[in-house]
Amino acid sequence: MAQSEAITGQGTIFKRNGAAIGEINSIDGPTKSRETIEVTRLEDVDGYRQYIAGLREPGTVTLNMNFTRDNYDVLNADFESDTIQSYAIELPDEDETVFTFNGFVTELPISIPIGDKITCDVTIQISGKVNQSTAS
Repeated sequence: MAQSEAITGQGTIFKRNGAAIGEINSIDGPTKSRETIEVTRLEDVDGYRQYIAGLREPGTVTLNMNFTRDNYDVLNADFESDTIQSYAIELPDEDETVFTFNGFVTELPISIPIGDKITCDVTIQISGKVNQSTAS
């Protein structure tokens, strides 16, 4: 049986406008999806609905990160701004896969537990297409 080519997320880098943001514990997304448009007609007699492809939704990216004042200040500035920022996720795979996208911070909650680290779960709404490439 062939060896799996799966990789771990350790070594993944998240960037904002080309600069790495540290202290990230996990990244969820991009959560891309696609709308469907029902086009079933009265004359369709097989008993199944029919669909065509609609618009794509680029989705969101959520970062779970350890709270540091510097990182919070950067992402809070993005939250307070109406300007779309450039973000990238660089994977640690052999192909050096990079997902780049534009977006803006829509949520910036802080979690302050009594017996654990303080964290932030940052949500970024992606605007437009998510591009996949190889690091240069």
